[in-house]
Amino acid sequence: MAEVEAADFETAIAECGFGLFNVFILISSVPCLTAMVFSAATLSYVMPSAECDLKLSLLDRGMLNAATYAGMIFSAIPWGFIADTMGRRVVLICGGWLDGFFVLCAAFSQDFLQLMVFKFIDGLIICGPFAVVVSYLAEFHGKKHRAYVMLFVGLSVSVGAMILPLMAYCLLPVHIFFNVGQLQFHTWQIFIAITSLPSLLSGFLHMFLPESPKFLMSQGNYNKALISLQRIYALNNRKSRDSYPVKKLTDATPDRSDVINNPNPRRSRQERYKLAKKKFCDGLMQLRPMCSSPFLGLSIQVYCLHFCQIMCVNSVRLWLPQIFATMHTFRIRGMNDTSMCAVMDHNTHGRPIDTKSMEEECDIHQDPDMYIDNIVVAAVGLAGFILIFPFLRIAIVANHILKVFLFLSTFLVGGLYFSKTTLTTLILSSIYLTMMGVCATTIISMSVVIFPTLMRTMVLLLIMTFGRLGSVVGNVLLPIFMQISCIAPFLWLCTLMTIAFTISLFLKVDVQQSLN
Repeated sequence: MAEVEAADFETAIAECGFGLFNVFILISSVPCLTAMVFSAATLSYVMPSAECDLKLSLLDRGMLNAATYAGMIFSAIPWGFIADTMGRRVVLICGGWLDGFFVLCAAFSQDFLQLMVFKFIDGLIICGPFAVVVSYLAEFHGKKHRAYVMLFVGLSVSVGAMILPLMAYCLLPVHIFFNVGQLQFHTWQIFIAITSLPSLLSGFLHMFLPESPKFLMSQGNYNKALISLQRIYALNNRKSRDSYPVKKLTDATPDRSDVINNPNPRRSRQERYKLAKKKFCDGLMQLRPMCSSPFLGLSIQVYCLHFCQIMCVNSVRLWLPQIFATMHTFRIRGMNDTSMCAVMDHNTHGRPIDTKSMEEECDIHQDPDMYIDNIVVAAVGLAGFILIFPFLRIAIVANHILKVFLFLSTFLVGGLYFSKTTLTTLILSSIYLTMMGVCATTIISMSVVIFPTLMRTMVLLLIMTFGRLGSVVGNVLLPIFMQISCIAPFLWLCTLMTIAFTISLFLKVDVQQSLN
């Protein structure tokens, strides 16, 4: 292979090929993506058990579901700034270890307030690694594989969503109770402790991976970027690093390798302060394009779309385990009316007040059969991604699937109001959540190629922040709508889906364009 004297990023990464390194980086990303699913959805599975031990009201359950997302909202901009100025790798390593620690702290919670605080901190931390890992993966792959990599993200999230109900099925029905000093531990706390493992594993695995070469190039650190690319080439092709055909990298950013890699150790404290201040200001200047054309209008459209979409989908997804648990209770008690209206009425007005009735319902909630419906929903989501996977390589499908799925999902979420049986609810919710999962992945894939490297992670974090803000608002408003009337929450959800679909009509993006 002839040497390439000077190459841009796309040419340089294409020369590396696809091999062992790419497989390892994809495997390393799975725990991080799974950790995000666990952080967001764990409480929705433990709620039927935890509400008995913590005496949770309807509003308490909504606030707990919203706590993790609230934490994600507050930390988005700091994480984005760190990732776009200090690098992707430091966020993935430190974020993984820290998140695992605070999830373990949540497992030690003894009351509602402690659990909510630690889940808030969990969201505060996991927000960074999840958004960064998407940028990190995109920046290690060329155009040829990038669409598949972004779909791999969605597939990994679906796998995480599949693992969680399987864990719940195996563990939560087991009666565990013991004391350690003044602390009491139940089954659901052991379940939360186990969900810390993906975060800890993610922090560990990313210690063995290099910094993103695209990020290093955007910082002007061409020497380290070239070393990173040589390492990828050597692992993928089983050749020496010196045989890498690209000898020089080109980018819009001036080469600052000598300054970056050979800092002056004799700087005074005042000089170091000025340097840190300059770096901070440079980081802020990198984000200026976000506030000007063409990125401002485009980002606002994406923010609003994701806000409406995620508010709607998480209003359904996070309450679905509770809905299925209530339907299971109805079946056990021989009640024939398992319509959605009956389920919501039970959760808002008809829950048992006396201790004996509450204990009986808690025992029913711990039946393993109540988790089977959730496993089916997750399995359909996983199967859906596998079936759709090949079609996203077709440009017309990739560019229009968002509009089509949002349109169909509007009718699916409205159809839940007319559901009279558990089977109907299961079918409608499975298809709806699968389609919405594909839509969320598509929005992230579009955003990866739309925005430049030095603002990519920040924009992804802001997109996710608006989605999480939607989750917080949705989980606070849903109990209120449920108390108004049966039809109110469904009219609200259909309205949100209609707004999201309308916004999607104005988005015109080629998902197969080069990274900026």
